[in-house]
Amino acid sequence: MFSMTGYGRGEASSEDYKITVEIKSVNHRFLEISARLPKVLSSFESKIRDVVREFASRGKVDLYITYESYRAEDISLSYNEALAGEYLKILNKMKDDFHLDQDLTVSKLASFPEVLMQKEKKVDETAIWPVLDEALRVACKEFVESRKMEGDRLLSDLLSKMEEISGHVSFISSRSPILVEEFRQKLSDRISDLLKESGVDESRIAMETTIYADKIAVDEELVRLSSHVQAMKDTMESSGELGRKLDFLAQEMNRESNTILSKSGDVEICDHAIELKTLIEKVREQVQNIE
Repeated sequence: MFSMTGYGRGEASSEDYKITVEIKSVNHRFLEISARLPKVLSSFESKIRDVVREFASRGKVDLYITYESYRAEDISLSYNEALAGEYLKILNKMKDDFHLDQDLTVSKLASFPEVLMQKEKKVDETAIWPVLDEALRVACKEFVESRKMEGDRLLSDLLSKMEEISGHVSFISSRSPILVEEFRQKLSDRISDLLKESGVDESRIAMETTIYADKIAVDEELVRLSSHVQAMKDTMESSGELGRKLDFLAQEMNRESNTILSKSGDVEICDHAIELKTLIEKVREQVQNIE
């Protein structure tokens, strides 16, 4: 089981390049990949997404990639002659208009916005991709491991909740028949008190007891709920994309618990049904984070 929340970092370098990759994710219905990378690496975006898809199938994944070149020839520096001339023209006019001394130097002129321009030359893709691929895969492996660790924690907690749910189901299953018998006895005693000398119509009591039993019967709901609990356990022990299936099963469990709660008029069963519903809601929240 894998959580959709995770983080990983990878770094790789060669004689000419150094690349660092950070990857993090949160839960999302589908796989959504967002990559922030230097312009010089933009041509690799499609390849980067393909690599990430090898390690994740769901979640909102954010990538942050930094790049450093040790090759001096990869950087060229120039100046915008036209813009520098405009700056100089305006400054000279200000000098004349306000009768100021000219204190302009080359270094000052070069410090004005966009006068100096640094350009990165197109990188050698065949040389840089192996470095980027290595850093990316190191980050993805660490990212998957963190999602696995979180998934293990979720698995342990969900299995614990399944046991609690089964306990409430067992109580309600054992309490329901007793409830019917208690109703039959109370009805019989009440009729006996009212009629006193007359005999009690056992067929009438049996009919009323049957009607009451049908009204509060939750046997089908309990059977389906137990089946869903087992399906949840089986799914959690399998592999692949589990989140959607677990979410569906949690919704079905919630539906059955609502029916049980609505049918119950017994205080004890109500208490357990409420606890049942609360647990299932917690399960529904947690499975939203499972891949």
